[in-house]
Amino acid sequence: MRCPYCHFDNDRVLDTRAAEGGYMVRRKRICNSCQRRFSTTEKIEKLSVRVVKSDQTREPLDREKIRRGIERACSKRSIPSATIERVVQDIETDIYTNYESEVTSAQVGDIVMRQLANLDEVAYIRFASVYREFDDAQDFIQAISTIVGPKARK
Repeated sequence: MRCPYCHFDNDRVLDTRAAEGGYMVRRKRICNSCQRRFSTTEKIEKLSVRVVKSDQTREPLDREKIRRGIERACSKRSIPSATIERVVQDIETDIYTNYESEVTSAQVGDIVMRQLANLDEVAYIRFASVYREFDDAQDFIQAISTIVGPKARK
């Protein structure tokens, strides 16, 4: 690792810690030449899963795009950021576990909706209204019945 200050290529590791639930490692280092300290991070390099969109174009799975959609659905709800991060991580893990190289945008949307249904009913309805392109009140009633129906039977 090259020192960001003197660019010398000889350092030693002072401390190593896991971060982001074990998916990343942070290392504190000291340069053997200038004695300045710096930190580095290591993250697991994942093989990229590509999302096949409805027009058949393909783009890499974008964790931030998933997060933005969930944050929009959860806006003005009392859902902590840490919970949203956990849901995004669960969705990403589900996709990388169950799909080799490609996943359709419809499958991604269904995974997000499953997670939101367990997290918050209002966020689920908000996401569903955009994802499924609701046209009228009947679409809302149908989506609500999918959440309320199983609870009413208990």
